[in-house]
Amino acid sequence: PEPRFSTDMLRANLADFLDTLLLIYVVLIIARIVMSYFQRIPYNRALMAVLGFVTEVTDPFLRIFRRFIPPLRLGGISLDLSPIVAILVLQIVGGILVDLVRG
Repeated sequence: PEPRFSTDMLRANLADFLDTLLLIYVVLIIARIVMSYFQRIPYNRALMAVLGFVTEVTDPFLRIFRRFIPPLRLGGISLDLSPIVAILVLQIVGGILVDLVRG
């Protein structure tokens, strides 16, 4: 019997899945950036659960970059550049990994 999936199809599907996961993670980091601009959000149980999830999922990765990139102080405002660098690194490394998996 002929195999249902060829190795090339399996690799392509795995690469597409990995690419989608990376895109979702980038969207979560962007959501984290947007969340940081709204400090005083009215309490809503469902919203707090979503915000907590986004924070818990993105913080471990962002902490890596926050160790090396301190926030920029602009008067009374602090600008955190680590999410931007994290997205760039994720896009570059993720693109390389997806290409390697795809073959």
